[in-house]
Amino acid sequence: MLAKTATRAVPNSANTREARLTPPTPLSTASVPRRRKQDAGFTLVELMIVMAIIGILATLAIPSYITAIKHAREAVLKEDLHVIRAAIDSYTMDKQKAPQSLDDLVTDGYLKVVPEDPMTHSKDTWVTATSDSMYSLDETDPGVDDVHSGSEETGSDGQPYSSW
Repeated sequence: MLAKTATRAVPNSANTREARLTPPTPLSTASVPRRRKQDAGFTLVELMIVMAIIGILATLAIPSYITAIKHAREAVLKEDLHVIRAAIDSYTMDKQKAPQSLDDLVTDGYLKVVPEDPMTHSKDTWVTATSDSMYSLDETDPGVDDVHSGSEETGSDGQPYSSW
């Protein structure tokens, strides 16, 4: 049998310098192709996942938004009814007669304008309640003594807005 002898190559100075200057390349990146600038972006699956998450969040947020809007409109309605009723009372006490319409409150300066009904989005849908009864001994003419919303919808408390 022939014996194998190990031979050792003696590097010359030119090869050693080149080996020191060039960094070794890892084997794992040599087999993976590099991405070009044209390949940069999101995949269809990534975009579909983002759209699904946005849809789920919107599904959760929309009912809360609608409820908040309804509560805000109800608060505006309560405030408007309070202001109009106070103006009716002030008019009745000052003039010794009830107003014949909501426009009387505006023309005599008790209201700047008739407010818009927040449920119907109109100034003309206020339902006025008139009665023949007098609330004061000094009152001479009956007229408008209460006001309600013209909406047929039901409030969050279960009562129709027209009964508030």
